[in-house]
Amino acid sequence: MKASSTLTVITVLKGRRRRPERGSGHGVAHGVPAALLVPAAVALALVALPLAGTLARAPWPSLAGADVLGALRFPLVTSALATLACLPLGVPLAWVLARTRMRGERVVRALVTAPVVLPPAAALVAVPLVASPGGGWAGASLRPGTAGFVLAQVFVGLPFVVIGVERALRAGDPRLEETAALLGASRWTVFRRVTLPSAAPGIAAGAVLCWARALGESGAALALAGNPVWGTPIAPPGLSPALGSPAAVALSLALVTVSVAVLAGLRGHWMGTPGGVGVPRAWVGAPGGGTAAGARRGAPGGQAVPDPPARAEAGP
Repeated sequence: MKASSTLTVITVLKGRRRRPERGSGHGVAHGVPAALLVPAAVALALVALPLAGTLARAPWPSLAGADVLGALRFPLVTSALATLACLPLGVPLAWVLARTRMRGERVVRALVTAPVVLPPAAALVAVPLVASPGGGWAGASLRPGTAGFVLAQVFVGLPFVVIGVERALRAGDPRLEETAALLGASRWTVFRRVTLPSAAPGIAAGAVLCWARALGESGAALALAGNPVWGTPIAPPGLSPALGSPAAVALSLALVTVSVAVLAGLRGHWMGTPGGVGVPRAWVGAPGGGTAAGARRGAPGGQAVPDPPARAEAGP
């Protein structure tokens, strides 16, 4: 009985709020002030012109070179490894920040977000300070190449997982977790069957941003390629320290193309909600306040599950 009730609660999702149609209400239909169009056009130009210049002057034949393909394969693999390492570390930390109150919380948040504002090359310089031959903590050391580069990518990508998941947890309805606990679910069951599914959009968004940031760390590695940092060369093999070389430009162009393609593809699959957390289109609920997810996830009778009753507010 408890298992069935818990499954019922797990399938509860908030009803869909109607989003205003594009072009209706406020916006272009009522005219856009020229004072907003001018800075908007300048901002778009600042983003688009460098990319257009790179595309126009890129040495396209160099993209097929074996050295470029080998160098491109390295950051793609290491960024994927860094993302896989960030998820089991960032999700628990995000839950702690979103669900608990502790001393030094501001300090923890500052430490978590610090890699976001640091220069790109800072990670490649800071990592050997922590673990380098003869100078690492607890005698730890990094082998030149893959290990140091992955650790640097984890350093810069972990904050995006923590921020994305924490935002999703704060935007969720805590009544779902409370109801599951009242029905007899353990803390681990609530976390695994209620918290994680409700935070799935934030986890996915954080993972994508983490991967993109880790992939972008290859630019800093390109700048430091061949230069040992504290005796530990952690730049990926195959990269030339000559930033103006055709191979370097081709590699940068390939990384930009891969990142934009992945982000554009995922942008078509995820849509925003009023709470600021993306929700997969397949999860959009059926009309009437319930959701079709109940039938998909095993709700009794395959019917939509209504929202749980609101908690009574305490009197003054």
